[in-house]
Amino acid sequence: MTDNLGNSRGASSPLLRVANVTKRFGGFTAVDDLSLDIVPGEFFALLGPSGCGKTTLLRMLAGFETPDAGDILLDGSSIAQVAPHQRPVNMMFQNYALFPHLTVADNIAFGLKRAGLPKPDIDARVEEMVALARLQGMEARRPDQLSGGQRQRVALARSLAPRPRMLLLDEPLAALDKKLRETTQAELLEVQRRLGMTFIIVTHDQEEAMTVADRIGVMNQGRLVQVATPRALYEAPNSRWVAGFVGNINMIEGQVTSSDGGCITVAAADAGKIVVAGSASAPSVCIAIRPEKIALSRADEDAAGGVNALRGTLLDISYLGGTSTIRVQLDGGAVLRVAVANATRTDVETFASGQRITASFAPADCVVLES
Repeated sequence: MTDNLGNSRGASSPLLRVANVTKRFGGFTAVDDLSLDIVPGEFFALLGPSGCGKTTLLRMLAGFETPDAGDILLDGSSIAQVAPHQRPVNMMFQNYALFPHLTVADNIAFGLKRAGLPKPDIDARVEEMVALARLQGMEARRPDQLSGGQRQRVALARSLAPRPRMLLLDEPLAALDKKLRETTQAELLEVQRRLGMTFIIVTHDQEEAMTVADRIGVMNQGRLVQVATPRALYEAPNSRWVAGFVGNINMIEGQVTSSDGGCITVAAADAGKIVVAGSASAPSVCIAIRPEKIALSRADEDAAGGVNALRGTLLDISYLGGTSTIRVQLDGGAVLRVAVANATRTDVETFASGQRITASFAPADCVVLES
């Protein structure tokens, strides 16, 4: 069971509790009365546009910023006023912050030496982290002798070496190219699963958040506007803003004209009549439909007479490799984006610009948004 922000209830006691935290910089409120529970072993992602407050929140968890109001509790004890080096929390920075004059092994061992661990324990921990991050044979190299992905793994190993209760990651993959980023995402997820440690990652990359996270918290203007699993966030956004921010989506405004049998009928000036599974408490709603939920057929085929079968004209086709994006202008004026999987080389060859087309979708594939 979850509350309205997706926080787990009863599943496990929270490792981290952020309780009504506010942080201001002069007259600007970076984090605004934010509350969040994160359970042990969870991979949690903070997602949002630039300036939404996600990095400020992460810095407060690390101890680099202090809340102006509210509290931060780890294992039930307040850490809001605890110095960064005294918290069982480590942070991995976007630029990795490796020491250029130290070897891989010495970079990993740096924090352990500062903590005063005996040399045999340090050596054993470095060996463990080298194996975990797949850095065998690179122990004597300096950072400038490593690739971007290898430097990222060194930074990860150094952050994990003290065995923190929680690891914070600030856009750790932003500097990597797309292919390397995808590979590193999988490696990061594997490490987190093997350790069973709580990871909190800040990212502006929606695909990255969807790939690695158990839950995602979407932030806007210092507030958490929705917390949910990746699937729930994508399939059931709770507002127009979240729907528009997470992935591609078509949104059609309209007026509810009837309600019957678990469905409502919406009259949209630029799209026509749309039947949606669900209910609405307001007369004006927004109907959201993901591009891949829409099927296309020639205008003279059977779909033209069915429920949510909307006639229009094909505007253009964008070939994206695995999929193609097709834009269809409905007769009422609305433009729909449709995603078509290129399962065969000829999948989109039956469609062409200027063609009369029918776009159809099931009532259950629509989401009703009232805010």
